[in-house]
Amino acid sequence: MKTPHDPRHKKREKAIKNLFRWSFKKDQKIKNELVLTIIKNLKKIDAIITKAAPEWPAEQINKIDLAILRLAVYELNILASEPPKVIIDEAVELAKAYGSEKSSSFINGVLGTVLKDNEKSPKPRKKTRG
Repeated sequence: MKTPHDPRHKKREKAIKNLFRWSFKKDQKIKNELVLTIIKNLKKIDAIITKAAPEWPAEQINKIDLAILRLAVYELNILASEPPKVIIDEAVELAKAYGSEKSSSFINGVLGTVLKDNEKSPKPRKKTRG
């Protein structure tokens, strides 16, 4: 069972905090490899978010929600090493902890759309060690 002390949860939590901080000051030094990889893929990630939520351009999305979405879309579409339901559940939990009252349902809806789009054009999933 997942707990707030799960190392994967802590890693995600740290990543969204760094992405949130970066959204205000883009010239800061980032040491987190996960965040650096997300930033390198930002154009692709933001395009996926925009397609899934066309009425919400990235610049209009609450910055913490955007950080959570960027991490989850990276995990769903680029990293693809965990089951999509796990990634979405984790994003919703992060939204409940850090976002507004409506963040969790917004993030769940956007990621549900991303998942449906992925199912229409499936990508190969990476095998995980286990």
